[in-house]
Amino acid sequence: MQPATASLRPQPPQTASGSHPRGLYLLFATEMWERFSYYGMRAVLVLFLTKAMMMDKAFASKFYGGYTSLVYLTPLIGGFISDRYWGNRRSITVGGLMMAIGQFTLFFSASNYGPASTHQLSHWLLYAGLGTMIVGNGFFKPNISSMVGSLYSTTDTRKDAAYTIFYMGINLGSFIGNTITSLVGDTGHPGDFRWAFLACGIAMLLGTAVFNWGKGKYLHTPEGEQVGLTPVNSGGVKGIYALLPVLLALVLGILWLDTAMFPTIAPLLGIALVAIIFMIFSDKSLSGADVQGIMVIFIVSFFVVFFWAAFEQAPASLTFFADEQMNRTIFGVTLPASIFQNLNAIFVVAGAPLMAMVWVALGKRGAEPASPVKMAMGLALLAAGYLVMCFGVHNLQPGVKVSMFFLVMLYFLHSAGELCLSPIGLSLVNKLAPVKFASLLMAVWFLANAAANYLAGYMSSLYPDPKSTAPAPSVLGFHITNLYDFFMVFVVSAAVAAAILFLLSGRLAKMMDARNYPAPAAQ
Repeated sequence: MQPATASLRPQPPQTASGSHPRGLYLLFATEMWERFSYYGMRAVLVLFLTKAMMMDKAFASKFYGGYTSLVYLTPLIGGFISDRYWGNRRSITVGGLMMAIGQFTLFFSASNYGPASTHQLSHWLLYAGLGTMIVGNGFFKPNISSMVGSLYSTTDTRKDAAYTIFYMGINLGSFIGNTITSLVGDTGHPGDFRWAFLACGIAMLLGTAVFNWGKGKYLHTPEGEQVGLTPVNSGGVKGIYALLPVLLALVLGILWLDTAMFPTIAPLLGIALVAIIFMIFSDKSLSGADVQGIMVIFIVSFFVVFFWAAFEQAPASLTFFADEQMNRTIFGVTLPASIFQNLNAIFVVAGAPLMAMVWVALGKRGAEPASPVKMAMGLALLAAGYLVMCFGVHNLQPGVKVSMFFLVMLYFLHSAGELCLSPIGLSLVNKLAPVKFASLLMAVWFLANAAANYLAGYMSSLYPDPKSTAPAPSVLGFHITNLYDFFMVFVVSAAVAAAILFLLSGRLAKMMDARNYPAPAAQ
């Protein structure tokens, strides 16, 4: 789209009307293209690793888990650099360009694919591409979200609706990206994966270009002040550029060590958690109510790990299942295995308004459950989704394909669970965190997601491969010999976590009340 010949001066504030600032739609479009790039690539990544790069499923799953875990860790560094040195705008631009370069590097890796023994350059390009995207995401992700709120005054009642619109951009980008990369990349021919990465690289360039085209005109406060600029006291803009190769080398080293040598990411997560705990609880100015609110955040973050570790099987083991064990033919057309990941975005977009109506209706009757109870419900729905899969694969005979109904129902229940847990958890962190530790406690939420994705990769590596001659995988002494056993692990873990959180919910609610946490409001 060609830019209009409008003045580069900020547009007049629009707080007097019910319409949202144009800057919101600029950020919406930028995030949409970035999510196209991320989710589009993620949809086909494990298939590319197993079918083109000839990795076994267990190694590919752990590799995927290490990558997505680092994706959630680097925003802690990128957010710090943005706040102190670069500002939102520069961080988003640099991050977007790095992610585009990473996707194009994957394109070249996929253009000469094969096993590591004969295609070493292709595998090194794979590491380089993913590492570049990890670093780029660290700069892009925390800054694009934080800019949404800066477009509104602190008392503007439209802010919640703005984040809802922005969230729709995430899901729209995910849907479009997943659809395109599944159709052009997951064709059954390993050489076609490169077109998926090429499409994701182009999408990331488009998002970065759109952002830079409109940032000077539309990204401003209601009073017309530009937002996201370089901090006034920044003294390290050029120095951070010099630091980028160091960050990339560090990320590549960690990713390679974790996948090829010994676990590296898990200890890093533990060290980061201990450091955050020390920084928070060594502050003697915290009141007793503050401490109780912080403890609630740590407790619910622990349960969040169980949710996302099972939920994030979608791009890994559930994609293996759809590819090998499911009847994907409908009306004579065989659907790509990776395209079923789109069901989550569809159900979230369709279900979010309905879920909001449910909370409002319950709130009017004084029956709306407390946040911990809602999150326990999310874990219970997660367990129910895997229980459906257990019915589908129970006593499954060799060579028999499972109906796609079971996977569709799983995604439906998991999406409902996501709506009960994810937005509720984020809101809880924002409301309970003392102002001085708001960023650090949001980092706890990032750490929980990083740990969950790492655990998701490990759990996916337990997926029973009928072609493998290795001993049956096991977890806590339980041997996984078939798909029923594999899915039952998630049923039990999610159900136990839901039951414990539900039993703790009364105590957690009292701890939240100590922080003057308001009664549940209409969502």
